[in-house]
Amino acid sequence: MRMPISNHPISIRHDLRPGDVGYITYLHGILYAPEQGWDHTFDAYVAIPLAEFARSRLPGQSIWIVEDGERIVGSLAIVKFSEIEAQLRWLLLVPEVRGQGIGRRLVEEALDFCRDAGYSSVFLWTVNTLPIAARLYQSVGFRKTEELTHELWGRTVTEVKYELLL
Repeated sequence: MRMPISNHPISIRHDLRPGDVGYITYLHGILYAPEQGWDHTFDAYVAIPLAEFARSRLPGQSIWIVEDGERIVGSLAIVKFSEIEAQLRWLLLVPEVRGQGIGRRLVEEALDFCRDAGYSSVFLWTVNTLPIAARLYQSVGFRKTEELTHELWGRTVTEVKYELLL
C-alpha cells in the first residue's frame, strides 16, 4: 500500500525478497553504530534471529518493510514466541523518515496483526537510550516490566522489556 509522507513515495510490504535480511541487518548496524556507539556484534544480534525468521515463515508471524521507492527505509516484525505470546522485533526507521507517523502506523498494524492471530500478549526489548521509541510503545499501551544493565555490543547497555496484554 502506498501512503504519501512528505515528498517520499513510501510503501509498506509484507514479503521478504532476496537481499532484505542482509539490508535490514545492514541498516541496523550503520544506524545504531553512530547513534548508540554499538560495535559489530550488534549486527549478529540482528542477523541471526532475522535469518531464522526468514527461514521459518511460521503462521502467526509477519514483517513490515518500509520502502521509499525501491530503497528500504524501515522495518518491523512480529515473531511467534509461543502459542499465546508474540515478540515485536526490528523496528527501525532511517532518520529522514522519522517523525512522520510511520513508526506509529507500523506498531498499530503489528498489534492488530497480533490480535487477529489470536495472541494474548506481545512483548519487546529495547534500550533506555531510545526515549522516542519508548514513548511510542507506552502510548499504545505497553508497560515497562523489566530492566537489565550489562555489557553488550561493545558498551554498557540497559535493555528494557515492555509488555502489552491484548
